Amino acid sequence: MIIRQAVYVSSSVTISSCPAPDLPEYAFLGRSNVGKSSLINMLTGQKNLARISSRPGKTQAIQHYLINGEWYLVDLPGIGYARAALAQRKKWERLIARYLLNRTSLMNTFLLVDSRLAPQKIDLDLVNWFGKNQLPFTLLFTKTDKVTLARGTSNIEAFKKELNKTWEELPQGIRTSALTGGGKEDILHLIEETSRIFKGDQ
Repeated sequence: MIIRQAVYVSSSVTISSCPAPDLPEYAFLGRSNVGKSSLINMLTGQKNLARISSRPGKTQAIQHYLINGEWYLVDLPGIGYARAALAQRKKWERLIARYLLNRTSLMNTFLLVDSRLAPQKIDLDLVNWFGKNQLPFTLLFTKTDKVTLARGTSNIEAFKKELNKTWEELPQGIRTSALTGGGKEDILHLIEETSRIFKGDQ
């Protein structure tokens, strides 16, 4: 797949204000400061489509971007931003959960995990929540260019080892780099193949 056009459509603070669910959607979700905006910009080939900030918690609504006029890339608020007020964090989490559980056009969610870090409980809990609710997702291990290959591999394997404690079959995982474009082809191929299901081609 080649992304020829990526257009900002809307920022929604309620599910009812999201665009009509008539096109396949692919959501991106992860802890604050996991590199989500940089990854989105890399995938779309636009440096400033998703706004990058040194301050975590920048994304505070469900943001829809129309890609090639065919599908939506959905940027969800970051989770676990400790400096936000507890009530605000809970509000974001409820919004995210409602979207993930009820959005009929949502085909897959990409869960971002920082490859520089040892397994984080918040990430493991999120993966297990998706499994409990039987929601489709793909793991994206981010910032692989910011850590040595050995360290990144060790952290990813440790994450998988933790998942093995509760999962019979490990979910799909893709290593990514916003700097080098690593993982871009695999992500876009997955989106292309899954969109065919939405359209009824398969």
